[in-house]
Amino acid sequence: MLGAAVLAVAAGVGLLRFSDPLSRLHAATKPQILGLLLIIAAVALSDRSLLTLFALVPTFIMQTLTAPVAAHMIGRAAYRAGHIDTEHLSVDELAPAVEQSDHS
Repeated sequence: MLGAAVLAVAAGVGLLRFSDPLSRLHAATKPQILGLLLIIAAVALSDRSLLTLFALVPTFIMQTLTAPVAAHMIGRAAYRAGHIDTEHLSVDELAPAVEQSDHS
């Protein structure tokens, strides 16, 4: 539980300190998944019940599937809204797709 709390604090600090939305998304989603895994492990070890484990595993699977998709969609929305600092991007793979969709 302490490790999950440290990850939550790290995510909060990252959200406050990073200026770019893409960096903020990275700081928010990576510790979230690992922190959730640590919480699930702590609860499973504390309860030591197979029923509890079967209840917690779908929660972890759904979070693992939905958090990256949500972060991806938020990142695309931030890019389209012009909130991304494109000078610091090493590769901009989204620009051709956005140009193509704007012209059609």
